[in-house]
Amino acid sequence: MLHNDEKIAADGGESGDYVDTQGTTQDAVFGELTEEGPNYRAVGWKGAVVLMLKTQIGLGVLSIPEVFDVLGLIPGVICLIAIAICTSWSGYIVGRFKVNHPDVYGLDDVGRKILGRLGYEVFGIAFALFCIFVAGSGILGIATSLNALSSHGACTAIFVAVAAVVCFSLGSIQTLGRISWLAWAGTISILVSILILTISVGIQDRPSSAPTEGEFKSDYKLFGSPGAAEAFAALSSIVFAYAGVPAYFNIVSEMREPRDFTKSLVYCQSIMTTVYIAIGVVVYYYCGSYVASPALGSAGPLMKKVCYGIALLGLIVSTTMYIHFSAKYLFIRSLRGTTHLARNTKTHWVAWIGSTGGVALTAYVIASAIPVFGGLVSLVGALLGTLICFQPMGGMWLYDHWNKARTAKWTMMVCWCFFIIISGTFLMISGTYGSVVGIIDSYNASGGSAAWSCADNSNSS
Repeated sequence: MLHNDEKIAADGGESGDYVDTQGTTQDAVFGELTEEGPNYRAVGWKGAVVLMLKTQIGLGVLSIPEVFDVLGLIPGVICLIAIAICTSWSGYIVGRFKVNHPDVYGLDDVGRKILGRLGYEVFGIAFALFCIFVAGSGILGIATSLNALSSHGACTAIFVAVAAVVCFSLGSIQTLGRISWLAWAGTISILVSILILTISVGIQDRPSSAPTEGEFKSDYKLFGSPGAAEAFAALSSIVFAYAGVPAYFNIVSEMREPRDFTKSLVYCQSIMTTVYIAIGVVVYYYCGSYVASPALGSAGPLMKKVCYGIALLGLIVSTTMYIHFSAKYLFIRSLRGTTHLARNTKTHWVAWIGSTGGVALTAYVIASAIPVFGGLVSLVGALLGTLICFQPMGGMWLYDHWNKARTAKWTMMVCWCFFIIISGTFLMISGTYGSVVGIIDSYNASGGSAAWSCADNSNSS
């Protein structure tokens, strides 16, 4: 226990962290941090950038070219930029809210402050389910990669199980500080892979799913003409590509200096949006309606194997991180306020491995039951991504500023917050409808994937 005369504020007294004369840190979330337990405050601002990039650039970017095929090139880019602006603001609010409320670790804590016990349960469960569904999408993407590399050398259901076991093992690493090196490797992996894909589709004769006879000419569209369900599902896929925002709470909570978060956010969102636009435009321009989902399958047979081989590490790391995020929510919820949270006790390890194992098992079931990559991505983005990326952040600003002076700027921000909340609700309802319709259509179509299928899922388009 730290006495008042032994405490010095580690950051000027604003973050709620204290360090005693022996170097023991008292954290508002994790309690007393010592050398006897894991260091939950070891992430620097550069590490935060790459962790945020890896939560975002991965599965989402692989669906962007298909989104452009549905919406058309120009509306697709406009919608992507609009959602980028909204989610960047949401990310900024995450950082500010953490600084203002050091005891907040995740979205469940935000819900408790804003809406009491109901908000605590709803926001916490929504975040955990979102991460689990993203992990399921990642497991499905890894299975697709293994199918491509092995030329469907085994039943897809086996590849899904292997992916789940690998990601459970890595996701059980205790702290984000120790995972950051994986994030560096995974980010480089996925960026190199999509760069190779982009170059390949530009120099190859035709996409892998295009007719092999006759001259090929891309049928890309500047403006699409989708039905309502298709358009809403496409927007949901863009939301999914930016839906790592709530996981920023986990990252800023494990930063050495949370006030550096905004700097990390600017780098992350700028790099990510540039990559999304560049990759999406170039791949769709050259592939047109023959773009595959995931997009790595758009290259020719050889380059598809190369792209998937290089991207495999990135897909594994993305899945690992989302298993870690959801498991950390369950872990902190079960042990918060006890000495076991930051100590390597038997209870600590049973709770932690139980959390990561339960999350990985659930993600495996989801990946096996809904083996339609594009449909699963849009469903997750619509049903859960909007719910945790839009509405809570509008509520967070209102919570911190509602009693401030009623200036013109305050009025504009209140209007903006209500716009964020209303637009997020609309996207959630409409996008879920569109995504469900798309999944049903895929099941009904000839060759549609079935649950726990052995069929090769690396040739979808």
